[in-house]
Amino acid sequence: MFGMTSQATRRTGPQGRYDLGIVLAAFALVSVGVIMVASSSIAVADNQRIGPFYYLFRHLLFLGLGIGLAVVIARIELAWIEKHAVLLLLGGIGLLLLVFVPGIGMRVNGARRWIHVGISGFQSVEVVKLVLITYLASYLVRHRDSVQSSLVGVIKPLGIAGLLVGLLLLQPDFGSAVLLMAVTLGMIWLGGARLRNLALLGCVATPAIAWAAIFEEYRFKRLKTFLDPWVDPFNDGFQLTQALIAIGRGEWFGVGLGASVQKMFYLPEAHTDFILAVIAEELGFFGIVIVLALFAWLVGRGLRTGMRAVEGGQRFAGFCAFGVSLMIALQALVSIGVNLGVLPTKGLTLPLISSGGSSLLMTCAAVGLLARASYELSRAESAAAQAMPNVPAEAVRA
Repeated sequence: MFGMTSQATRRTGPQGRYDLGIVLAAFALVSVGVIMVASSSIAVADNQRIGPFYYLFRHLLFLGLGIGLAVVIARIELAWIEKHAVLLLLGGIGLLLLVFVPGIGMRVNGARRWIHVGISGFQSVEVVKLVLITYLASYLVRHRDSVQSSLVGVIKPLGIAGLLVGLLLLQPDFGSAVLLMAVTLGMIWLGGARLRNLALLGCVATPAIAWAAIFEEYRFKRLKTFLDPWVDPFNDGFQLTQALIAIGRGEWFGVGLGASVQKMFYLPEAHTDFILAVIAEELGFFGIVIVLALFAWLVGRGLRTGMRAVEGGQRFAGFCAFGVSLMIALQALVSIGVNLGVLPTKGLTLPLISSGGSSLLMTCAAVGLLARASYELSRAESAAAQAMPNVPAEAVRA
């Protein structure tokens, strides 16, 4: 997604390299996304009389903007991001509040999740995901001992995440709220928090999450529909049953690229939330395995970068890598689980693949942050190798 040998901000001293595996995995996923958005959206756009390639061109536009944003972030020193992490978080909170301002916030299907930015709507939570990761990374660096030894050290970041979750539930956006809380818990655990403290807080939070899940009638309906979508296949269970039909038709190797029947006005949101069902129908079980392998490759390289960075003293870079990897992994798992009928329906796209403006844009930005973490890790390892000229570079990395 950006030049592998281009030098980042510093011009003197040891230079690093961006992790080739991260870049290639992200490039492969966005390539699959372009192909499948083209395949799944033509019928939808044509039916809406906006031109058969409207959603494809829109996807390519945001992908181009996302790649540009990824390049910019990949060239920013993480020390600057760490220094301004609190301000970035406050900006994210401000964006969440803007959705409630008349004339700025947009109401779509009863939910206030978007900010009007002229030609399109922008979903504030996509920015919040990234700034929360940077804030948590800076917190885990600054309060390492407190997080590892006391319950109070764990409660503070969870309180910040709880504030964001509360604002998301007011929109309402239950899926993103759960995702943010899961990423927060994962980062705190990787930061060394005791499982006993996390389990204690989990016991307190579980009833609140359960209450939030069933308090709204539409969420309760989704839970009932998830348990048996065939009870009402033409109303509440329509999305899931059509997705399952698409997956079943694909069998091992699919019906062929572009030959999906379900995307022809049967499967709602075929190019966004349910794009995996189209992949399954057209490319079969083989296509699903490829998508899963690509996500495993990207997330695996990200977690490996995080572990090496933390062990090598690049703690902020390491926690940023952990956070981005967790976010991509959990969102992908939820999206895949919804399409396969093993999780209740949530409005979460498949990262880097689904058509989507703000989601695609900020996921590219997150990959840029992950790549920057790999660059600074490589640079630190190069500096360590130069300081010990008689020690092989492999030994320094180990």
